[in-house]
Amino acid sequence: MTGGHRRILVVEDDPETAGQLVEELTTSGYDVDLAATGREALSHGVARDYAVITIDRMLPDIDGIAVMRQMRDDGVAAPFLIISALGEVDDRVRGLRAGGDDYLVKPFSFVELLARLEALGRRSETIAKETILRVGDLAVDLIARNASRRGRKIPLLPREFQLLEYLVRNEGRVVSRAMLLQHVWDLHFDPSTNIIDVYVGRVRRKVDDAQAYPLIHTIRGIGYCLRAPG
Repeated sequence: MTGGHRRILVVEDDPETAGQLVEELTTSGYDVDLAATGREALSHGVARDYAVITIDRMLPDIDGIAVMRQMRDDGVAAPFLIISALGEVDDRVRGLRAGGDDYLVKPFSFVELLARLEALGRRSETIAKETILRVGDLAVDLIARNASRRGRKIPLLPREFQLLEYLVRNEGRVVSRAMLLQHVWDLHFDPSTNIIDVYVGRVRRKVDDAQAYPLIHTIRGIGYCLRAPG
């Protein structure tokens, strides 16, 4: 893992194992958060952006697999490294099929753990680059389905997000109302509808109001264009 994205969530209920993991990972240059229960893990997972999450299968309150599934439902995209004493083939297959990205059986070598974390971190960085669209200070996350400007989240309804995504994907190009109606609503052009103008107005207020510069521009008689200055 490179740059500033070196934060890891360790989900481990055994105090001795958890302490060793936190100490070793911190010494290796990682920022580490610790969760001893499934509920703590769920709370941490949605609150911060992690490069990798390590998770034990056997937690005191919620099974580790159930925690992974819930995190995925909550939009957590970080890769999971399952660390478990359950090492039979069926156990590993079940964990990987449930959403785990890698599986490490206890007891393990810390050198191997670091190597697996580095591999998952590189994969995570590649995915992030491919799934976050940026225009100026606007970031559109295609996995989490949200947008932000200067790090501040923009509250968007699903259709508003689809509209903004289409404009961002066509950065610098003028898109007509007919194009928006077809690609966002999957409808043919109806000259009597004002749904495009209504939705663009909503998105523009959410994206551009109180910002240093506007991104969404009206091209009179044609449609709209999203572009940053310069």
